[in-house]
Amino acid sequence: MTAVQFRNPEIRLSEALASTAAAVQGHQVTLRELLGYVGEQGLLVFTAVLAAPFLFPVSLPFMSTALGVPMLIFAVAITRNRVVGLPERVLDHALPSQTVLHVLERVSRLAARFEHLVKPRLLGLTATPRVNRANGAVLCVVVALLMAPLPLVPFSNTFPAVAIILLCLGMAERDGAVIIIGYVAAVLAVTYIAALFAGLVYAGTNLGEALSTLAQFLQARIPG
Repeated sequence: MTAVQFRNPEIRLSEALASTAAAVQGHQVTLRELLGYVGEQGLLVFTAVLAAPFLFPVSLPFMSTALGVPMLIFAVAITRNRVVGLPERVLDHALPSQTVLHVLERVSRLAARFEHLVKPRLLGLTATPRVNRANGAVLCVVVALLMAPLPLVPFSNTFPAVAIILLCLGMAERDGAVIIIGYVAAVLAVTYIAALFAGLVYAGTNLGEALSTLAQFLQARIPG
């Protein structure tokens, strides 16, 4: 097992991705090299991209697990400021250079589009390793919420996804204002998921009453 250490974000996201694309152009790149190039900013933007499909009100069953697992791995790596526990053979595996280059170039162009909205400010919220660990810990919690077993429940994935995207973009671009909004979204997500679970527990312990209420509701609205 080994670790890949990250540097804290210091330049604009689009610049970091563009420089990574230039560095890997023309030769095969290993996962170790790619992680070293993209660093924390790259993992943050990839986490935001993985969270994007959950912005729809209802997600497909098992999608939260399939995409949530890599997001949780990235969030833990961001919190610890390094990727730990990957075997040497995985880190030294060569990746398709053209595919890597294509993804980096597309994400770099996408990042350049929103950089006029997300910019360095309130730098105290990203200035120290301790603060970044706290931000990463909140990100881990929200990703875990997104993975909660609540398939087909409206907005059960949407609220955590909004918080994930805001926290990732705020951390990647050192935008404290966006991070604060991300914290607010995280609180709303925690409140909503907690209310859902409380409702499930109540329904489970008062099943007869819940069924009676449902029957009365249906009788009142179904003629005859």
